Parts: sequence; structure tokens; C-alpha cells
Amino acid sequence: MKKKNVGEKNEGERNVDANRSTRLMLGYLCIANEAEASLVRKVQILDRFELPDLEIAQICGCSTQSVTNARSLSKKKSNAKKK
Repeated sequence: MKKKNVGEKNEGERNVDANRSTRLMLGYLCIANEAEASLVRKVQILDRFELPDLEIAQICGCSTQSVTNARSLSKKKSNAKKK
């Protein structure tokens, strides 16, 4: 059995890192044209890709709680429009 060195990652871990990096890159590209947009709008755009809050926060440069709050505001606005 081959021993794993401390700094080495197995193939599955490398794939997960590559997938995460790709998602983050695509997220940045999706909101690149929305530089002046509010956080609520950015979260609405990135929610379409079902990204977790942590990744949305990294893309937008804010905390995960800010993402949660923005999503809540977005839902309140959409519910107010329906009434």
C-alpha cells in the first residue's frame, strides 16, 4: 500500500478543488458586468447556479451572513410584488 505524503491530495480531492475553482471563476464572470449592482441583485444572479452561501460570499467579497440577509430581502421584495 502506497503511503500518502502530507502535502499530496488524492484524485477525488483534486477534482473537488477544481470544481470549486471553476464555480468561483464562473460566479465572478457572471457578476463582473454587475459591478454597480447591489448585493441583493448579485445574490439573485448567483442563486441561479445553486452556489452555497460561502462561495457567494467569496465571490461578492462579503460575509456569509450578508448573503443570507440579502437573500431574505430578495424574498421579501418578491412576496411584496405578488400582493
